[in-house]
Amino acid sequence: MDAVAIRGLAWKYAGRSSFAIEEVDLTIPAGAFVGVVGPNEHGKTTLVSCIKGIIPHGFHGVWRGTVELFGEDVRALGSQRLAELSGFVFADPEAQFTSMTVEEELAFGLENLGLPVAEIERRLVWVSDLTGIGALWDKSPYEISGGQKQRVAIASALAMKPRLLILDEPTSMLDPLGKDAVFDLLASVKRETDMTVIVVEHNVEQVAPLADLMLLVHRGRVARAAPPELFFEDCDLLIESGVQPPQATLFLDRLKRQGRFPGKLSPRFEEDVAAVRDVLAGRARGGGTP
Repeated sequence: MDAVAIRGLAWKYAGRSSFAIEEVDLTIPAGAFVGVVGPNEHGKTTLVSCIKGIIPHGFHGVWRGTVELFGEDVRALGSQRLAELSGFVFADPEAQFTSMTVEEELAFGLENLGLPVAEIERRLVWVSDLTGIGALWDKSPYEISGGQKQRVAIASALAMKPRLLILDEPTSMLDPLGKDAVFDLLASVKRETDMTVIVVEHNVEQVAPLADLMLLVHRGRVARAAPPELFFEDCDLLIESGVQPPQATLFLDRLKRQGRFPGKLSPRFEEDVAAVRDVLAGRARGGGTP
């Protein structure tokens, strides 16, 4: 069963003259890690909000089409069932905090699900080990660093053990060290769980190596959907759509068009850098001469 199946989706917010997204058809396999990129105000957050069910349940507007989570129509699901199927992490972690300590924050959603105390304790230990926040349990979630706040927010969503985890620009408010910590955590989630993960992110270099599928959202539509090794083959389209490919990838794309690089672009950009070095040294991978 697919994690997400979208058919003919369109959404217009109440009071707006145009649709925020439209003509969206998309399938996401269960267990996939999906990176979503595109310029601001072009529909990325609206799209993932529709997948989560925040739209239409939390907003007024015009809805067309269908969105199914694991075969269930999001419009027909109640809040508890939506929480069981999918978790959501906002760019600003404080927007989802409700408790005075990190431990209470982690337990809040689990208590609302009515889980036994023993199961809540097991999940708190598991998610704290996974995210590295065990030492923060007795601290206020409002008084820790930005990177720690985001890890707590992600841990709170993970503790619910949803089948789908959505993160909407989780590193946009973080410094470089905080960004790296979040991506290291996402790599652990991919490696150690079978969750489907969707990440809206501007940091293309760090999200693409984790992704099984990359989506370009532009002008309210999914303009491109492809595995990372194919997603970057049309760098001009990405640039025209407000997404800047990594410089090594862009350089190899130019060489490939000139017939001077016979290999494939890699979603792991350190491999692209190595390929560039080979080309410049006259050792183009796969044979051939630059």
